[in-house]
Amino acid sequence: MSVTGRNADEAPRDLSRCRVLAVDDNSDIRESLSVVIDLLGHDVMTALDGVTALAAGREFAPDLVLLDVGLPGMSGYEVAPLIRAEAWGRRSLLVAVTGWAREADQERAERSGFDAYLIKPVDMHVLRTLIDRAMRRDGGADTPG
Repeated sequence: MSVTGRNADEAPRDLSRCRVLAVDDNSDIRESLSVVIDLLGHDVMTALDGVTALAAGREFAPDLVLLDVGLPGMSGYEVAPLIRAEAWGRRSLLVAVTGWAREADQERAERSGFDAYLIKPVDMHVLRTLIDRAMRRDGGADTPG
């Protein structure tokens, strides 16, 4: 688990920066996402599996969670409801990130509690849009606009 940018415990929180948790068992993907998010000026923490992601979420309280569905141990589909059961997870924008593009996988992601579904590799413009969307959320619901 690693953090770049500002320490999550610092106060007051800079509301112009999104907190992003990137979860992927592939170190190249995890590190690439981390670098891009940091370059976009936001805070990022990474995790390589579901257990680590849950611990990171409790520590970091992310606004946006990019969660690989093909994780070892617990799949992202299994981790998503556990994230949603957490106070921080109810307000986070939860995004499935996967190499699988089947309609059944997208439907399963929706049933598991994901807000959006992305196919790898994640496009930087899409990532910016998700960060903007996560920063507009209030208590787990998108604000108008």
